[in-house]
Order: sequence, then C-alpha cells, then structure tokens
Amino acid sequence: MFTPHRKILATGALLGSALLTVPVAAHATAAPPDAARTGLTAAPAAAAGLDDPAKKEIAMKIVSSAENSSLDWKAQYKYIEDIDDGRGYTAGIIGFCSGTGDMLDLVEYYTQVKPGNVLAKYLPALREVDGSDSHAGLDPNFTRDWVKAAQDAEFKKAQDRERDRVYFNPSVKQGKSDGVGVLGQFIYYDAIVMHGDGSDPTSFRNIRARALSKARPPSQGGNETTWLNAFLDARVWAMKQEEAHSDTSRVDTAQRVFLRKGNLNLDTPLDWKVYGDSFHIG
Repeated sequence: MFTPHRKILATGALLGSALLTVPVAAHATAAPPDAARTGLTAAPAAAAGLDDPAKKEIAMKIVSSAENSSLDWKAQYKYIEDIDDGRGYTAGIIGFCSGTGDMLDLVEYYTQVKPGNVLAKYLPALREVDGSDSHAGLDPNFTRDWVKAAQDAEFKKAQDRERDRVYFNPSVKQGKSDGVGVLGQFIYYDAIVMHGDGSDPTSFRNIRARALSKARPPSQGGNETTWLNAFLDARVWAMKQEEAHSDTSRVDTAQRVFLRKGNLNLDTPLDWKVYGDSFHIG
C-alpha cells in the first residue's frame, strides 16, 4: 500500500557549497603492542560512512519503506503518480516532483546522455509547470512514458545520479563534517529527501539551525546522541508544519528506535515501523 507522505522541496534547491563544512577530527586506532619499540604508529582508521555500499543499501530500503511502503527500492524507478500534495507528479526512486524542479533536472540530464528519449518531448512542459501542481502539457501520456523510460538502464542510472548529487552525497558530507556516524548521516539524508534544502523554515539547513540552538554536533564538542535527538526534535517540528507530513512515525518509530538502542552505526538486524507498517532488515 502506498502511503502519501512525500517531500517538500524548495524549487530547484541544491545543497553542495551551502552546507557547512566543519572539519571532523580523525579517529586513530590503538598502536600495536610493539609500537613503542619500533617507533611506528598505526595509521588512522577511516570510519565507515553511509556511503559504504552495504550501509547505502540499508538507507535506500529504509527511505523506501517510508516513501513507498516497500523495502524494494529498485522497483520504484517506474513509480509515478500525483498524490495531491501540491507538487504535481511524484515519481522514481526518491520522489522526484514535477512541481519542485528536481524532476526537470533529472529529465534534462537524461536527455543530455540520451537525446531523443521518450521523455525529452516533455521538457518544455516540465519547465512551464515547475513550481506548481499543474499537469499542463504532461497529460495524458506522461505517466505512461515515464514507465516506459524506467525500462531503460540509462534512465535508471540518471535517477541514481540525481539522487546522489542532490540528496545523498551532500547529506553524507554534512554528516561527516558534523562528526556523526552512519545513523546520523541517514537521519540527515531522510530529512533532505523530505524537506529539501531551500531557504524556507522547514528546509534541511533550517532544521539543522534550529537544532543548533539546542545542542552542538560532535565536531563542535557535543554529544552525538544529544545532538541527534535535538535534530530529530527540530525535524518533527518541521514535519508538523504541513498536514501531508504531520504523521511523524518515520522519525518516532524508526529513527528514534535506532537512536534509543544506541545503534549509531545502523547495524543490522533492524526493526522499525512507518505509518503503522512493520519492516525488518536481517
């Protein structure tokens, strides 16, 4: 069952350089027992991040549980519908929207790598409807053609690329800069997926700013759990500003569950609920 709880994005907003980049202190492993005799020291061990392939797969599944009520995120390339949230069509593996600019960016990139594709003819319409919930120039065949495009490996690659460029990579970068581990990086990622990173009060950067008024991230000397709880408090506040996002279970019965258990590395097994549905990753 699809649950209509999707992202709110500032039109065309990207992350990148707008995110803060506070240096993270390196964590070194203990020196071997004979280090004192040899004069050698152990090289610093790079902590696994959400960009570790196994952790990223977990992240994709958890987000898909909230966005599509399924752990099968790879089945969502072809997904498309208007969920009546004022953002036009919502589609693909991360909920690209015709009214928020990211769907337009996706189709423009897809057309660069594969000119004449089945969606290229909709670019003028996508530019016109950007910022609105209009289907003008898209109906009646856009949804059918989206499903057809999703059979193309190049379109799947394009979706992966835009997901990473706009949402995944910037959230992981900010998480590492803040000194938070895999769970914290995922918490950032889920927030960016839903809220984007525009200038509005409920955007990711302003959720983070709200949290900074209550706590400090590890990179600034704060406790990681305290910081993540403050961030989630700010996230819940942002979600409650819009009726479509007022069900905060993707935080309350998922991310908070992991945090209360002290699972800062997002290790399996994982059990959580979203919108009343139970999920498990072994």
